[in-house]
Amino acid sequence: MSLTEQINNDIKQAMLAKDKDKLAALRAVKSELLLEATKGGEGEVSDDTGMKLIQKLVKQRKDAAAIFIEQGREDLAKDELFQVEVLSVYLPEQMGEEEVRKVIQEVIAQTGASSPADMGKVMGAAMGKLNGKADGKVISAIVKEELNK
Repeated sequence: MSLTEQINNDIKQAMLAKDKDKLAALRAVKSELLLEATKGGEGEVSDDTGMKLIQKLVKQRKDAAAIFIEQGREDLAKDELFQVEVLSVYLPEQMGEEEVRKVIQEVIAQTGASSPADMGKVMGAAMGKLNGKADGKVISAIVKEELNK
């Protein structure tokens, strides 16, 4: 079953269960998938592209929740964080910090990086290996930490 079909089935289930909050999150994803499908002219979105769209939506929701919390609007932040939970179901399992650190250490050894000036070279290779498996902010922080040793 493709990602789009899975989301459509989950929308139907949320409608039957009358789960308005989950339904809103799923409809947002479906909307993005439909926009992407019509943009390319193909009519369909690959699962890989769908994952990238969902990752983008999760990141947007996390950033919005952080802003709401900063401004003292926990009620709005709660809604955003709920949507993050709903959308995270469709993403691959995120790697732990120690696993990410091991991959980054391997990348540093392969690229021969030795100083913070080599960060771009390391980030490019690390993002290629860890794309979708870890958050970009976590990867960046660990790369900085490892290069400053």
